[in-house]
Amino acid sequence: MALKESEAIVLRTYPLREADLLVTLFTRLEGKVRGVARSAKKSKRRFGGALEPLTYVRASYEDRERQELARLDSCEVLESPLATEVSYPRAVALGHIAELLDELLPDREANDAIFRLAISVLGSLRGPHVWMPVTYFELWITRLVGFLPEFGECLVCGRALNGHRAFFHALADGLMCADDKRLASSEMSAESRAIAVQMFRAPVENFAGEPWPKVRGADLRRFLKQALERHIEKKLVTARMLEKISS
Repeated sequence: MALKESEAIVLRTYPLREADLLVTLFTRLEGKVRGVARSAKKSKRRFGGALEPLTYVRASYEDRERQELARLDSCEVLESPLATEVSYPRAVALGHIAELLDELLPDREANDAIFRLAISVLGSLRGPHVWMPVTYFELWITRLVGFLPEFGECLVCGRALNGHRAFFHALADGLMCADDKRLASSEMSAESRAIAVQMFRAPVENFAGEPWPKVRGADLRRFLKQALERHIEKKLVTARMLEKISS
């Protein structure tokens, strides 16, 4: 078969035999593709540093008949997260984006909206300040995969929540008013709900100059994490690592 060529984001790599790597790519052409990079640990010409997680590449690969895994022929680096300093918070945030993409995307299903989202957020995740890009990515990907409930009304009674307190629960798919909230619910602030509205109306670059400490939007991120984990039916490893970052 002829080689396919596509822009792609490297999500995961795993050792396979002595010099090979098993690679998961999020390609623009076909969505998530898993393949084998033969002799990747030895071939600097074909791969170099292109297989580091979250590297934006131009990948050439070939599907093999009756084989589940593609054969990855080469990768050209378009943009690397290693081009700037990788602090611990940034490394965890990059890992979080990779984990979400890997867990949420089905194999071989192109999704240009999510691809463009990932590229734009990775472009904003270059310094040590991670909370704005993480919040933006979690919010938008939850919406794009269809897991984001209505923010404007109570899921129980349908009452409009604008101007009123809103609550969420780990086992509920949406927000609730004060009268219908469950036991052990958490409150989502009016500020965080306003942040969500603003982020749906503007690109991530518009928020780059704003101060964004960990506490800003923390309740929104918790709500999104619970929604995502409820649907994928597993805990997100990197979400726990993010929680331990102090600021």
